[in-house]
Amino acid sequence: MPLTAIWTAYQSGGLPAAAGAATDDAASRFYLALLAFADEEFAQAAGQAAQAAALAPGRALFREAAAYLGRVARAGKASVYVDGDAFTAFIRGGGNVPLYQAVSNALALAYDDYSRLDLLDIGVGDGLALLPALPPGIARLDLVEPAVDMLGRTSAALTGLGVPHHPYAESIQQFMGHANGPWDITQATFSLQSLPPAERAVVLPWLRAHTQRLLVAEFDVPDHGEQLAPARAMHFAERYERGLAEYRFESDDVAQGFLMPVFFGYFDRSSARTNYEQPIEQWERELQAAGFVDVERRHLHDYWWADAFILDAR
Repeated sequence: MPLTAIWTAYQSGGLPAAAGAATDDAASRFYLALLAFADEEFAQAAGQAAQAAALAPGRALFREAAAYLGRVARAGKASVYVDGDAFTAFIRGGGNVPLYQAVSNALALAYDDYSRLDLLDIGVGDGLALLPALPPGIARLDLVEPAVDMLGRTSAALTGLGVPHHPYAESIQQFMGHANGPWDITQATFSLQSLPPAERAVVLPWLRAHTQRLLVAEFDVPDHGEQLAPARAMHFAERYERGLAEYRFESDDVAQGFLMPVFFGYFDRSSARTNYEQPIEQWERELQAAGFVDVERRHLHDYWWADAFILDAR
């Protein structure tokens, strides 16, 4: 397999050796672009991506990557969330629409078990999952979200609906220092993945002690091992090709403003990771290790990035 030869050469001799082992096909050129990006050789990465795009003009990922890397070579890397409009267009379009409908439906189903409910939402964002699921019997609603702007939008929506709530613009770790539980349900929709495993190992037992029931929505992301391994690179490339296809009418905003920074962030060795996704079985093991005895898994949606599940832990 050509990519395996490139990877082996890179491990022993760096980028020059990797380039010498490559064949002149789109996949090899794109893989070289990823290796060059990881080494912060941005001009070289842009050049390799441009070659990949020329060799496979039908591949949206190669085309968008070439454009993004060209900008990185000129102006440097951008933060994943630097373009708020791009993120908003992403989260409220494409496969996120049925995904969040499925999440909200699953939350509402859990709420139906309670005539009154004390609820904690960790990483509520702008309320995309919470707001459509709100039950009438909310007795207490606490919201934890470090992104002030998004928390403000959720709080304003709840105020408009006449729902009393307590917003906390801080991380869950900060909240744990002064929180007054317990809660009937704590929910975390695609937010616990932002915690490194060592920090989750502290947060999850705390939640076990302060909530009767924990609802965790996460993606089932396979573990491909080393950051730059060919299997991981090509899996991510195939998945992002699917994702870009869902935003073909908004590609400039969504692709360049959000998806490409996120994609290349997976191969960036110079900055801290923004998420720690993992197989759903590992989420189950971590919940059980934290003391949750009964962990039920339900499939939510076949999302372009990975299948989404909700874990109901008690």
